[in-house]
Amino acid sequence: MPSLSSSSSVFPRYALWPLLCLLLVLGGCATGPSGAPSGQVQTGKASYYADHFHGRTTASGERFDRNAMTAAHRRLPFGTRVKVTNLSNQRSVTVRINDRGPFTGGRIVDLSPRAADRLDMLRSGIAPVRLEVMR
Repeated sequence: MPSLSSSSSVFPRYALWPLLCLLLVLGGCATGPSGAPSGQVQTGKASYYADHFHGRTTASGERFDRNAMTAAHRRLPFGTRVKVTNLSNQRSVTVRINDRGPFTGGRIVDLSPRAADRLDMLRSGIAPVRLEVMR
């Protein structure tokens, strides 16, 4: 029979690892889908995806839909909702980040063609924008 002296533990130390791992996983999930702080603002240039990307897999694992209100950003977490305002005409849309990019210098966001159309930037291809992280 094991001794219950103060020098030995009734609960083995190795049994704490699964509990610790579970707590770390649950703690990481508690921040919600967007780890980005609400109200974070960024300005720069926006471009949009070419139609030939329609149906391809995005970095988040979902299929790119040219008719969805989605966008690519280099660092914002997937699922983050962002208000994009075209600074040339003050039109705004809300998009959901589901991909990584753009990888062309000087651009901060790649929009779906539908979002670009609503911002009236299809003809120019590039527009100055302000991004604001939404909750």
